[in-house]
Amino acid sequence: MASQRIGKASESGSADIRPGFARRVGYAAVLLPASVATVCAVAVGRSERARGWWAQAGEQGSATQTSNGGPGAARLLAHALLCVPLGLLALIPMGIEILFVLRGVLYPLVDRGPYNHSWGGPSVGGAWLAHFGVGVPLAVAGVGALWLLGRLHSRLAGWMWGRKVGLAPVIATAAASVGGIALVIAWTHQL
Repeated sequence: MASQRIGKASESGSADIRPGFARRVGYAAVLLPASVATVCAVAVGRSERARGWWAQAGEQGSATQTSNGGPGAARLLAHALLCVPLGLLALIPMGIEILFVLRGVLYPLVDRGPYNHSWGGPSVGGAWLAHFGVGVPLAVAGVGALWLLGRLHSRLAGWMWGRKVGLAPVIATAAASVGGIALVIAWTHQL
């Protein structure tokens, strides 16, 4: 039964190859640098190299074998510019992961005390445990957000490889961008 669903999905052309969870998270984490590298590669006439990066990173599989050999320089450049909002959005969960390591895992090294007014204080163990405990669900949410951004980008990138994308990934990207901007504005105002 599962093979029937896979067969039907691949016949319709709407199914994409699903990479592993960690690969998709890493893929989302490097969207912004990959976009900048693509713009630079196209600018110096190395669009075939950038095409290879995106095909390998996005695991486009047989979709790279389009009638014209893959996306041209203009399409690669447009794709790189469309990746910028998702790459900027990926900075938010990346920042959450960095804060989890610094303020959760390494809390006693970052804050040397006294812990009288810290969460979980006055002992260093209690303060560390409280900060680690608060950070774990946020870190899990950050990894989940990176995975979702990677999945969204994979869907959005389909047009570059000749697949029909539809309006849903475009709307989701716009909504996520507006939400990310609102979050950053609110966060900077509370500082």
